[in-house]
Amino acid sequence: MEQVPYSDIEEIQSFKGKYPKQLWYLFFSEMWERFCFYGMRGMLVVFMVGHLGMDEKVANLQYGATQAWVYAFTFIGGLFADKILGLRKSLFWGGILMIVGSIILSIDPKNFFFIGIGFTIVGTGFFKPNISSMVGQLYRDNDPRRDAGFSFFYMGVNLGALIGGYLCIAVAEGSMWKSLVPEHLRWNVGFGFAAVVMIISLLTFTQTQKSLGSIGLSPLLNIDTSKKKLYEMLTFIGSLAIVPAIIMMVENTEYTKWFMYIIGPASILYLFYEMRNFSVVENKKLMAALVFIIFSIFFWAFFEQSGGSLSLFAANNLNNEVLGITLSPNGVNNAANSFFVIAFAALVGLVWLWMAKRKIEPNTIVKFGLGFLFLAGGFWIFYYTKFFADLNGRTSLGLFTFGWFVITFGELCLSPIGMSAMTKLSPQKTQAVVMGMWFLASAYGQYFAGILGANIAEASEESTNAQKLIVYADGYQQLALYALIAGVVMIAISPLIKKLMQGVK
Repeated sequence: MEQVPYSDIEEIQSFKGKYPKQLWYLFFSEMWERFCFYGMRGMLVVFMVGHLGMDEKVANLQYGATQAWVYAFTFIGGLFADKILGLRKSLFWGGILMIVGSIILSIDPKNFFFIGIGFTIVGTGFFKPNISSMVGQLYRDNDPRRDAGFSFFYMGVNLGALIGGYLCIAVAEGSMWKSLVPEHLRWNVGFGFAAVVMIISLLTFTQTQKSLGSIGLSPLLNIDTSKKKLYEMLTFIGSLAIVPAIIMMVENTEYTKWFMYIIGPASILYLFYEMRNFSVVENKKLMAALVFIIFSIFFWAFFEQSGGSLSLFAANNLNNEVLGITLSPNGVNNAANSFFVIAFAALVGLVWLWMAKRKIEPNTIVKFGLGFLFLAGGFWIFYYTKFFADLNGRTSLGLFTFGWFVITFGELCLSPIGMSAMTKLSPQKTQAVVMGMWFLASAYGQYFAGILGANIAEASEESTNAQKLIVYADGYQQLALYALIAGVVMIAISPLIKKLMQGVK
């Protein structure tokens, strides 16, 4: 995988204009990988309820466990990238495992469901944190264009999520191309799309990686070649060996619960262990990063209802029209957020640049707080849909879509800015680990999202569809209130966090 770089990092970071050209290559690699990920995410709960015979409570818990493991493994993937494989080789290995998992699911999703999910989890862990870390290394420290670059990169994430998020679920549910895809093969084809586009993602990366110079090469280039290859081979073998354990813990959510009790505190202890090698200033920045990481858990616990309870809400309680256009309700739930990110991410990034030039740009802490306030507004709209329901418990898909429109601005205030903050607040030699912790926070968010969704589903058991609508809507009202409180707290403690950031904006 390693190639002789044609330019060094200094030359790359001296780019002219708004974006470095390498950002485009990483943009497309990530876009296709996210097609794979979000396409499968939108199918999981509906498939588990409709084809694996799970009740809605169990399906929510299984979804939460699956997604928690996806993001938890990013910490492990980031660790091995930092210490052994390097960002590039880790990304490539993760992509191969994701392709294997998607192919397994496309062959027989009913009988091989958890096997395919196991490979996908480990693969995503090696892929996801490292491509984000490479984006961060395209910029010098304190380059004001960094946030705009991450916002643009985030648009690539969501372009893949939009296409995959709608297309896979629409094919699987039979709401499009009915005559082209036989009913008994629709889910196979839906999962199969993920494998095809993941191959495209890897080809995009391997054909453009030379332009990255020395970014992402192995940290072991200076040691004996045979020893380096041994470490790499042990990493590959170990990651394959852990797949059966992942499968077992995803199938049994009780095991996942105990893992979540352990991995978070362990990662924080490991960060403290690494901090002994850094200066006081660097450690204060890392503490600020930790605050952002902890707050993001709450954001994702609410936001990630999208793949759990909101998938079931969309399937059971939404009509199928937006502005007179007939659409798949769950397809819209899975893709609307991505559509709005694509429409507004670049604009939001340019607004940050415009405000920075005039010295009026809100700092990262305030942006985080705003993210929670928009999240609260969107969930209040989800709650408000109950006032537009018919006697059968079906309500407005258009109003529901507007809720995602509002939430999108919350995500744009938090997620790309958060990824950028992780690279600004962490020393380079531990960036992949810190980025892994950022995604580990998402794992906790996903896990708690599953629990929240399961609680809502349990409260609606034995209910009519109309009664179920009210239970779900009232649950979303509670989440709106909690998001509002979190946003206010974040803004209130912003002076303290600003001191820890040591001038990083």
